[in-house]
Amino acid sequence: MTVIAFVLAVAVTALTAHTWVNARYWLRRPVDGPVGVDETVAVLLPLRDEADRVTPCLRALLAQQGVPDLRIVVLDDGSTDGTAEVVRAVAGDDPRVTLRTGVTPPPGWLGKPYACHQLAGHAGPAATVYAFVDADVVLTPYAVAAAVTELRAARATLLSAYPGILVRTVGDRLLQPLLQWLWLTFLPLRAMERSPRPSLAAAGGQFLLVDRAGYDRAGGHAAVADRVLEDIELARAVKRAGGRIALADASRLAACRMYETWPQLRDGYTKSLWATFGHPVAAAAVVTALLLLYTAPPLLAVAALVAGSPPAAGLALTGYAAGVAGRVVSARATGGRAWPDALAHPGSVVVLGWLTLRSYHLRKRRRLSWRGRPVS
Repeated sequence: MTVIAFVLAVAVTALTAHTWVNARYWLRRPVDGPVGVDETVAVLLPLRDEADRVTPCLRALLAQQGVPDLRIVVLDDGSTDGTAEVVRAVAGDDPRVTLRTGVTPPPGWLGKPYACHQLAGHAGPAATVYAFVDADVVLTPYAVAAAVTELRAARATLLSAYPGILVRTVGDRLLQPLLQWLWLTFLPLRAMERSPRPSLAAAGGQFLLVDRAGYDRAGGHAAVADRVLEDIELARAVKRAGGRIALADASRLAACRMYETWPQLRDGYTKSLWATFGHPVAAAAVVTALLLLYTAPPLLAVAALVAGSPPAAGLALTGYAAGVAGRVVSARATGGRAWPDALAHPGSVVVLGWLTLRSYHLRKRRRLSWRGRPVS
């Protein structure tokens, strides 16, 4: 028992050290302040039944500064809740805003990639940068200018600027911080930026900037037409086309409340976790490793105390503490909530494992859907 506890403690401590190195040295942080860019930027906003939350997003886009030639293209993707009417009411007669009506995805396309594909087609020939923004994202006044500046400073084709994730419910606090924690802990950010390997890629579609020429070289969203995780797959397509990608903490530039209720949160993760891990065997291996590293230590500590082995209990508690520390480092680096949420990290991993199992189960039964459309 002591040997097992020691091995787990060393492994988790090493991973937490990697989290700290990523956060301290390699994580990009765009400047939060007055900056300007001399480029034509097209902000592309796909909407499907977003009438209840598009207003803050669109108002923030209309308030952008530092981009004299800013164009906002909005696509109403088959909404039935009056989304288009809300957009018209908020935008008024602002000449920067263009509202388009989307069409049904053709065979071989999923809804989100096709919406983004249509938006890119409506952006106009003058745009040099596309900034894809989700309806649940609210930007600060210089967010677009700062992100474009970072895209160019990184000499990247694609920049994934992760917004700060707003958490309110217990489910939020358990699951949402895992998004940043996972890539800060397990992805070597420096190597990811330098390596041409598509497998070394991460991206989030909430606030995603891409050089227009590089986007075209990669095939745009047509290259990821049938992909559930179109953001990550677009980053991989960019790498395959010879481009570079970069990640940035944009928590000072953008805030995002991804899901309002537990069923939305549960189903949002369920629809995509199978695509995250790929083959079920790979998913089982990853989930098992996460459970061993982050959930087993506190259980092992209790078992060691019951068995009368204080050294083993101490080592196991060290492993648990190292895991909690990793969550704290990740939260502080990305504008998240550290305490007391990090103490529940073992529970977060358990919930993630359950949702992964649920994702594969529902996919096997062809019952995965999102916003009224099947996910295959």
